[in-house]
Amino acid sequence: MRIAIDAMGGDNAPEEIIAGALESIELLGEDDELILVGPEDVIEAQLPSLKSRRGTITIVHAPDIIAMDDVPIESLRRKPKSSIPTIAKLAKRGQADAVISAGNTGACVAAFQMRMRNLPGVNRPGIAVVFPTPEGPVTICDVGANIACKPIHLYQYGVMASVYSKHLLGIEKPRVGLMSIGAEDAKGNEIVKKSRELMKTDSNMNFIGNIEGRDIFKGACDVVISDGFVGNVILKLTEGLVDGLFKAIKHELMEERLRLAMKFKPVMKRIYTKYDYNEYGGALLLGVNGTALICHGSSQSRTVRNAILASKRFNTEKINDKIIEYLSRTCVRTADGQSS
Repeated sequence: MRIAIDAMGGDNAPEEIIAGALESIELLGEDDELILVGPEDVIEAQLPSLKSRRGTITIVHAPDIIAMDDVPIESLRRKPKSSIPTIAKLAKRGQADAVISAGNTGACVAAFQMRMRNLPGVNRPGIAVVFPTPEGPVTICDVGANIACKPIHLYQYGVMASVYSKHLLGIEKPRVGLMSIGAEDAKGNEIVKKSRELMKTDSNMNFIGNIEGRDIFKGACDVVISDGFVGNVILKLTEGLVDGLFKAIKHELMEERLRLAMKFKPVMKRIYTKYDYNEYGGALLLGVNGTALICHGSSQSRTVRNAILASKRFNTEKINDKIIEYLSRTCVRTADGQSS
């Protein structure tokens, strides 16, 4: 499998990105190849022993860099030779089986969708992340790819996230919940209401209706569907809350007694690891015709290593084929005539 990695994407690039690629080598197969994309001289400076690894790692020169605060579409037009559009082109040409970037999310979504195109039957791709909860993993889609959703988009997110949850997380019949401001059918805006009615028409989807934000960690469902705006707020709020809670607990333990804090340190470390996004690698962009992962902007080497392994599993399980099959045998129709 050939995996193209944006060596210049993220706050800690290129050092952490390249270090993560090197860490993954011993976990890959003989037929696997990593393609590092970015300014050749910068990458080579981080790989003094590259010549001895030629069979495993190759470099594709991409001189320009898209910054995290660049306007996505505009930056793709102004910097066509940057690393993000370059990895997308590699996938389009069949020169890469998977692409990974911790760079500008908007630019990644736009480049992957434009170059790789969508799967047959998919209107808009969505970013799916897995939240570890005390009741088991919960997949949320979308968390930032599409902030102007139509009902058909939310329905398809439900389909794709269900397939992901079933075949990658091992949940036989994932329960799908639609994020709203109340569990009652009357709650939510018009998009939510129409999306709910659309999901109800699919007898193959285990749709349980509306859910509220607090239900995510209560085990109410296995899949949460929202537009990209709400999903991104949920994601960032949860990250900040987890970090804040751990700091507060640590402070209280230290205030109580140093020995008590040291006794709890192994427990705190285990819990933190369980809820650490670095352990899950990247978030899959479901719906594009290929394997694309978007990592957190502050990704560390282990984040990249885990993203590489996740891309292999997604590809091996043929999740895209399963999504296409589901949509091809199920037809739902919206009030405005759009079908899936």
